Amino acid sequence: MDIAQPDHSRLLRPTGIGDWLFALVLAGAAVFALRQYGGFMDVYDKGILLLVVPGLAAIGWAWKPFRAFLAAAAALALASITLYQGDLARAEQVFFLKYLISSQTAIMWMSALVFIATGAYWLGLLARSDFAEKTGSALTWCAVTMGTTGLLVRWYESYLIGTDVGHIPVSNLYEVFVLFSLITGLLYLYYEGHYATRRMGAFVLLVISAAVAFLLWYSFSREAHEIQPLIPALQSYWMKVHVPANFIGYGAFALAAMIGVADLLVRRGILASRLPSLDVLGDVMYKAIAIGFAFFTIATILGALWAAEAWGTYWQWDPKETWAFIVWLNYAAWLHIRLTKGLRGPMLAWWAVIGLLVTAFAFVGVNMFLSGLHSYGSL
Repeated sequence: MDIAQPDHSRLLRPTGIGDWLFALVLAGAAVFALRQYGGFMDVYDKGILLLVVPGLAAIGWAWKPFRAFLAAAAALALASITLYQGDLARAEQVFFLKYLISSQTAIMWMSALVFIATGAYWLGLLARSDFAEKTGSALTWCAVTMGTTGLLVRWYESYLIGTDVGHIPVSNLYEVFVLFSLITGLLYLYYEGHYATRRMGAFVLLVISAAVAFLLWYSFSREAHEIQPLIPALQSYWMKVHVPANFIGYGAFALAAMIGVADLLVRRGILASRLPSLDVLGDVMYKAIAIGFAFFTIATILGALWAAEAWGTYWQWDPKETWAFIVWLNYAAWLHIRLTKGLRGPMLAWWAVIGLLVTAFAFVGVNMFLSGLHSYGSL
């Protein structure tokens, strides 16, 4: 079958009044952020903000549903900030903060919506219910919107605790598991829209649900949702770019692995009539790994630059660095074999699934079982 390809020219330029208005609103939001919060930003923060605007504009030009998501998350975050009135204690006093849009309640809503969406997608897949699948998709959009709101508000809340405490919320396992859930969800929703099929959602939402389950366990067992000051090792502008790039990679690899599971089931004749074709599944798996590899490579380079600044050397074969290199080699080999050898079939699907296990060990397992320069990230 012919697989529809995206119009990459749409990423490069706006083509209508709606695109120009979207870019103008983003620019206005950046100006507002600089005027309102510029005093808390260093030159690197301001540079990142100015680079994010064209990036978000390009995504919005190519993927119109992203605009509504971004607008909704921004509106909810601004509503929360307004309700706080500069007083963190209002989180327990104001109804909408306590039950809807403080950082913790927004993230709890995200968690609940992810579980319900997973059930809806599976009901849709097994019962061949288009309504259930549409419900799963809508709930996933709501989940990523609430999660994004939660992270944005958490960022603001950290500054309410103290200007010396305030930091971008990507500094501990609690925060990055929220980030992972959002990125994986958004990547999936893009492919769902691009290929006009919701039948991959039952599988992709499983890995997001697993991340959310870990998030809830970690939060309640360690009170990890409490905002803490950054430890010295993380007080660096490199963290603000290294961690998000890493988790775009992790999210894409997770998505590819779950598509790999679906691919293997189709090849065995299980749910074959209810899932997308092998061509579609293979294409999504390849594109997800390509995106993940690109961002993981960028993150690794940024991590090396961070290490050079912090420890005076780019690479020390610390366990975390060693396993990051193993992850990089794994996906580099996957892409090399697919692109140069033209290999297709169950081997690549199995490889993608096993690759997620390797990646999970590199991210969580190293923290649990090994020690080194990155031990500040331990469980």
